[in-house]
Amino acid sequence: GGIPPGSIVLVEGDYGAGKSAMSQRFAYGLCQEDHNVTMLSTELTVGSFLDQMHSLDYGMVEHLLDEDILFLHADIGEGNKLTGGDDSDRKDLLKRLMEAEVMWESDVVIIDTFDAILRNDPKFEALVRQNEERQAALEIISYFRDVISQGKVIMLTVDPSTLDEEAIGPFRAIADVFLELQMVEVGNDVRRQINVLRFAGMGEQVGDTVGFSVRSGTGIVIESRSVA
Repeated sequence: GGIPPGSIVLVEGDYGAGKSAMSQRFAYGLCQEDHNVTMLSTELTVGSFLDQMHSLDYGMVEHLLDEDILFLHADIGEGNKLTGGDDSDRKDLLKRLMEAEVMWESDVVIIDTFDAILRNDPKFEALVRQNEERQAALEIISYFRDVISQGKVIMLTVDPSTLDEEAIGPFRAIADVFLELQMVEVGNDVRRQINVLRFAGMGEQVGDTVGFSVRSGTGIVIESRSVA
């Protein structure tokens, strides 16, 4: 039946595990199924997004022109500050995110990667220094709950190696769908897999492991599946 309406989807994985490719596949599939999508990327501009989608054979130009997808680039820069600025120019990224009303109008909102926004938000960073990151996370989750109460879906991709357990723990706890992406060495090969840790509405414990690859000109390819 697909992703349950009114849910938070958490996609976790280290650098290179395939988080962006997975979120791009979801965005394409949802547009193909006549859903409206907002995609916020901390890495890609609209041009590089379209290039990436074309390389995966996910035709997004028409969906973009038809306004099926709203693509936004969060230019947060590096070194915990906005590009070209100094610390005095830093803005409350999370506040700006929550006040951007247009992006939350879509059926599905995808934020790739959410941990980059957390790490570059000065208020969140200050709370981390005070060991109050859990409280900050709960305030963000309260806003997300208001959004999904309207039947919308929020998908977050996160690199867990960049955040403290106290910061990421609350998001894991409230996720209706929790996917963990891993890279596993098998001989001389590195294989990717999705561990389905939680999926709301299944009615039983989930223990699926899905092997996949990302191929140029093809996109996401399912290689194997096992059930624990």
